[in-house]
Amino acid sequence: MSATDAVIIDVLNHTRRRERDRKAVRIWLGVVVFTLFCLVLVGGATRLTDSGLSITEWKPIHGVIPPLSAAEWDEEFRLYQRIPQYQEINRDMTVDEFKSIFWWEWAHRFLARSIGMVFALPLIFFWLTGRIEKRLRGPLVGLLALGGFQGFVGWWMVSSGLTKLVSVSQYRLATHLVIACLIFAACIWIMRGLAPHSRDLPPTARSKWAAGGIAFLVLFQIYLGALVAGLDAGLSYNTWPLMDGALIPSDLFVQQPWWVNLFENPKTVQFAHRCGAYILWAVTLVHMIVSLRLASGSTHARRSVLLFGLVTLQAVIGISTLVMQVPLDLALTHQAVALIVLGFAVAHWRGFVGEYPPETAIVTRT
Repeated sequence: MSATDAVIIDVLNHTRRRERDRKAVRIWLGVVVFTLFCLVLVGGATRLTDSGLSITEWKPIHGVIPPLSAAEWDEEFRLYQRIPQYQEINRDMTVDEFKSIFWWEWAHRFLARSIGMVFALPLIFFWLTGRIEKRLRGPLVGLLALGGFQGFVGWWMVSSGLTKLVSVSQYRLATHLVIACLIFAACIWIMRGLAPHSRDLPPTARSKWAAGGIAFLVLFQIYLGALVAGLDAGLSYNTWPLMDGALIPSDLFVQQPWWVNLFENPKTVQFAHRCGAYILWAVTLVHMIVSLRLASGSTHARRSVLLFGLVTLQAVIGISTLVMQVPLDLALTHQAVALIVLGFAVAHWRGFVGEYPPETAIVTRT
């Protein structure tokens, strides 16, 4: 065998090994994405059922064990009775009723703890066995650190409702949700970058930036939705397309300074969320039309059609949730589809950027 043949064989073996390793990492990140999806949905149910303040202490390790006896349940209930939510809203609550809200919050915290293991242990294994490409090590460690910080943000959010408020701060709730969505989106970005991409040319030179802008708009719309949830703004003005009898309702800026209304006035916050939905729908419509006109039949054009369809479906679900006064199942569906739209928008954006190019050095794995 000549030296040239040996080099070719080494390159082919390295290519096969790289593709096999990339597939394994994609599967792992897919599991992480699914776990995050479940975590956000349980978090949404926790908020919608007003369960988030049922556990009043932060026990990162010991807190994984729920109450196991009647005495332990009584102790947990006594801790809950000390906070304003019980004293002002739930004074007639029994221990059995308390359990129904406790389990939502416990499940949310249990999933949050579990995802740390789901992310960290495979990361260590893939790293030690040389399956993680060098360019991805920093971003993945950064995501792990962001996940740890997210746990602190979760407690920071809960603590806002333990002394004066009867629910958590909408500011902190929105921060908590956006960080979760950023981790979710980053995992999809990396996972998509490790998959083969279409060689179709983009419809325009600006298609990549348009797709990135759409992904940002989706994330911003989720942020506005978190403010709506934090203020229970979806429980009022349950008509569409009119709001309080008008397309542009009055009294949107009654609080001073004016910008506070964008965060603390339920009417203004809901109107901003509606406007965000209209803008997102219009932008994805234009993006689809341009893609179909200039690159009909391409993978990019087909993705733009699917993205517009998902955004339209989400709009219909959102309107239905509003006019039906936020039933739990429909509200959770609205949140689930929001994550699906975000994930697809990020994957669509990544499709214009392309997959990670192969590393030039041949990696020897132990």
